[in-house]
Amino acid sequence: MTIAILIIAHAPLASALRACVLHVYPELEQDLGALDVQANEPPENTLAAAQIMMAQLAAPTVLVLTDVFGATPCNVAQKLVDGVHSKLVAGVNLPMLLRTINYRKESLDLLVARALAGGTQCIMQVAVSAPLNQTKKSHDPGPHDHHQ
Repeated sequence: MTIAILIIAHAPLASALRACVLHVYPELEQDLGALDVQANEPPENTLAAAQIMMAQLAAPTVLVLTDVFGATPCNVAQKLVDGVHSKLVAGVNLPMLLRTINYRKESLDLLVARALAGGTQCIMQVAVSAPLNQTKKSHDPGPHDHHQ
């Protein structure tokens, strides 16, 4: 079973995330939906659009990803999911989305766990110095070395 993914986020984030995924996986166009929530759109209209979009996805099971917990996209999505055939994860980012795309054939519960792991494990501070496994060049300053 393949799980469809629906992104509901503040405009234009949902469409932008979908475009990023389709750049890498163009064959997923039918299984990945995106709903951009406009600033002045009433939540009832957004919910109606989300219901239509969810019905159009080509899978009986859907993972819904939203950007910010407590904001309109998430509040709408909470009314959309049933907790059995669809589940909701807030805090979507591109690593989370790519992780879910790669594991869409697993169970919905396991996919939720993968989404949470992908979203958090890929958040890190990146050092500006050379990685530890690279050799030092002779012109690098010595006393001010930085470590990752």
